[in-house]
Amino acid sequence: MNRAAFTFSAIVVAILLSYGLHQALDVAPTEATMGNIQRIFYYHVASFTVAFVMFGTNLLASVIYLVQRNTSSGAAADAMAVSAAELGVIFCSIGLLLGMLWAKPVWGIWWTWDPRLTSTFVLWLIYVSYLMLRRLSDSGQAPTLAAALAIFGFADVPIVYMSIRWWRTQHPQPVIFGEKGSGLDPAMVTALLVNIAAFMCYGILVLWVRYKLERARQQLHEAQALHSLELARAEAR
Repeated sequence: MNRAAFTFSAIVVAILLSYGLHQALDVAPTEATMGNIQRIFYYHVASFTVAFVMFGTNLLASVIYLVQRNTSSGAAADAMAVSAAELGVIFCSIGLLLGMLWAKPVWGIWWTWDPRLTSTFVLWLIYVSYLMLRRLSDSGQAPTLAAALAIFGFADVPIVYMSIRWWRTQHPQPVIFGEKGSGLDPAMVTALLVNIAAFMCYGILVLWVRYKLERARQQLHEAQALHSLELARAEAR
């Protein structure tokens, strides 16, 4: 992506985010029970949607890396995997923080260990562990071990999503794809979808930039390793 394409994409994302803010704060009606605090919902759900997509991207990239290790495609997949994991952790953290801000006035507490919150916190810990393994380990096997951890970690994503259907939780029952009689006001649905689209575009843009940086880091590391090898050969002659 050249500078002009990046600038255009950034402008489009800024417009989408601004329009999403307008939809969430001005257009969507005020929820009858919770009042204006419910407007966090549009960003809370959008954040977790992007986080789950990033974790899914990390899963696919990790599988590709395990299949194509020691190839250029494998290196590219590894770069995409770590980049997606970083973005997933960021958006998951945002979702958790927004949920806490929402919970305090509605539930009277910042945090409760109900199944959805607990499984989400476990998901966050898994991917933080993934990133720590990538950053703190000097072993050449770290990318392989991290890829295996990513495959294991993604199994928690459907558990998080289905937790309010499988168990009795502090969270309300689903308002989207829920039981008969559930649902949202059409204006709320529009605000939610616009914000999900805006957050998704923003996440993809940042992911692409982070991926390019990671690929540049890989290539620099390979060039340095090759240079060191050439110097060692020259000294041995």
